[in-house]
Amino acid sequence: MRPFLSHPFDDDKLKEECGVFGVIGVADAANFVALGLHALQHRGQEAAGIVTHHPEHGFNSARRFGYVRDNFTSADVMETLPGELGIGHVRYSTAGSKGATAIRDVQPFFGEFSMGGAAIAHNGNLTNAAQLRRELIERGSIFQSSSDSECIIHLMARSIQRTVPERMKDALRRVEGAFSVIAMTRTKLIGVRDPLGVRPLVLGRIGEGYALSSETCGLDIIGAEFIREVDPGEMVVIEDGQIASSRPFGPAKSRFCIFEQVYFSRPDSILGGRSVYETRRQIGVELAREAPVEADLVCPVPDSGTPAAIGFSQESGIPYAMGIIRNQYMGRTFIEPTESIRNMGVRLKLNVNRALIRGKRIILVDDSVVRGTTSRKIKDMILDAGAAEVHFRIASPPTAWPCFYGVDTPERSKLLAATMSEDEMRDWIGVDSLRFISLDGLYRAAGEAAGRDPKSPKFCDACFSGEYPIVPSDKLAEGFEMKQAAE
Repeated sequence: MRPFLSHPFDDDKLKEECGVFGVIGVADAANFVALGLHALQHRGQEAAGIVTHHPEHGFNSARRFGYVRDNFTSADVMETLPGELGIGHVRYSTAGSKGATAIRDVQPFFGEFSMGGAAIAHNGNLTNAAQLRRELIERGSIFQSSSDSECIIHLMARSIQRTVPERMKDALRRVEGAFSVIAMTRTKLIGVRDPLGVRPLVLGRIGEGYALSSETCGLDIIGAEFIREVDPGEMVVIEDGQIASSRPFGPAKSRFCIFEQVYFSRPDSILGGRSVYETRRQIGVELAREAPVEADLVCPVPDSGTPAAIGFSQESGIPYAMGIIRNQYMGRTFIEPTESIRNMGVRLKLNVNRALIRGKRIILVDDSVVRGTTSRKIKDMILDAGAAEVHFRIASPPTAWPCFYGVDTPERSKLLAATMSEDEMRDWIGVDSLRFISLDGLYRAAGEAAGRDPKSPKFCDACFSGEYPIVPSDKLAEGFEMKQAAE
């Protein structure tokens, strides 16, 4: 079991790989885009980029590593991004290029076509990108980045359609996987979701203009009015204050990513007409019903376990308490410089409230268990502080399968739940009890009163069930073995 001990603390959480935001019809669009990206910072903290267009100055872009607040609050930078139309992107690197990202990999990507330039920003992952890339290179395309998203630009360049939206439709009909794409031309703001709607995208109004965002919290920060979600398989084109909607793809049943509800999205966002916070609180309620235990305190693992811990406490009647305190000012780069700092791991981010938990039986509520390394360290901290018992309750089912749709997931052999039963995980982590919410319980918390319909699930839950709604073509070519269908 030693492989699970060799990974740093930051690698023990699943990470959304990006967030997208765009505005049209507002003065100083870049400032609004920067604010929107700041609200979406949780979706990607490695790098950010903004592209704008001004009738006199044309297209301008700025791409930077690090936080939005550290790069796009400078007047010197923002003055280089004039115009009333702009899009932006925040990103994490994928597992294969982590720590080796070049600035050329940072989106939005820009292309100059015969009818004018266009920029695109993509949230998600293309499951046939390697195949497309080989095909495009053989036909003469020259790639500038390692990103799968660049395939879309090259496919657009090869299209014979006469407008950018039509070229986008051509390109996106060729790709497989999950995508919420925001694009812009000299006069248009475009948003499109893949046919299954795996990744989120919402539409809002700001004054006489409009905004597109990965989440509603991006609209909130700029004071935009939420209009609606962009539907799965829909393309919206906004120009001159008008919105045109089309359906470039064939009909398909929506399969929105359920992990957006569990962890990725901000709790103050609205997804599918439901409050993310309320869904997470209800997960805690379901957990308390499915896996009760006698204890003295319910404590969240901050911050993502907090709403579920509140729900667990409310349903069980066991008092809620902040047994673990998060250091809100610990930047990600602080743990990079030396091995001795890295080895301090979780203690740099979390500290136990010793006076509160000494002698108590503690229920710890966390959002997920990936490799289990963080869970072990937190358990050690709680016991070192004098807790009598430690019980883990996890606000998602066991994560046993990798995601290929825009989430940075370890390979399957490194997922704890892929190699151990729940009892074995309990013993390996070293706690008095460990229970995960059931997949049916998760669906109930997300508004499906009857639980999960195995014949027609409402959500993409491949990381839990192993049932992939979009065939991961590139991974199959690399030898990945999918779950065998039940007889």
